[in-house]
Amino acid sequence: MKKIAIYPGTFDPITNGHLDLVKRALRMFDEVIIAVAPSQKKQPLFTVRERLLLIKSAVRSLKKARTEAFNGLLVEYVKKRKGSAILRGLRAVSDFEYELQMAHMNRRLNTNIETVFMMPSEEYSYLTSSIIKEVVSFGGSVRGFVPDEVEVAVHEKFKIVKDILE
Repeated sequence: MKKIAIYPGTFDPITNGHLDLVKRALRMFDEVIIAVAPSQKKQPLFTVRERLLLIKSAVRSLKKARTEAFNGLLVEYVKKRKGSAILRGLRAVSDFEYELQMAHMNRRLNTNIETVFMMPSEEYSYLTSSIIKEVVSFGGSVRGFVPDEVEVAVHEKFKIVKDILE
């Protein structure tokens, strides 16, 4: 039976840290679905459609990775996609408490789905989408932290926002 991992998140935008986890997860799973969620708490910079397009571009060389949008309970989406695991990244101890709570709740909702925690490679251990947006908002370069097409898109988004505010 095919082993499918679902990697949920807002991915606003996707970073090289996210891609690092996807590539490494593909060594353990037959397929990884990057599941883009609309954010209830955050004000995303990119629309769901824009995030999907950026991710598709970023994973085009990874034949067993794909991306989809989802809404609703994660465990229901995982079940619908015949997934066996939820992939989550842990960068620091500060991520652990929230992720542990979510993993326990997901297990209570569906005991057949496991949560697999992975740490990003050391070079990406501090990297977040929020940091990317903050650096770009102040005119900084994020080259090497995101795929090239994402870097262009983030800079363009902030240029549009800046032009609107002026």
